[in-house]
Amino acid sequence: MSRPVMLVFLLVILIVTSQFEWRQPLVELDAAPSLNQKHQQIAKKEEAVKEKIILSQERHIQRLNDLVRSLQMQLLRCKLGENVTRNATETFHLNKQFIELERKNIVQD
Repeated sequence: MSRPVMLVFLLVILIVTSQFEWRQPLVELDAAPSLNQKHQQIAKKEEAVKEKIILSQERHIQRLNDLVRSLQMQLLRCKLGENVTRNATETFHLNKQFIELERKNIVQD
């Protein structure tokens, strides 16, 4: 091959490869915002799932607390030997003890 033909050939290759390299970063820059948006959407979905889990756990804790109060009330009734024919003073005493027990639980929490 002659020298000028070889130079033209190399020049064409250089131009083609340089155009390809210039366009590639542009594509990457365009892709970066869409990836960032996808990451933000994924993060939002993860936060929503976490919030749902926390709310569910709080509901379970509240139910457990209600069950504990109920069992504590039953335990107090058993301790006092309460039967079906209890009178008003026993009821008052029981309620007073239960309230004191709840106050202790609140202070401990």
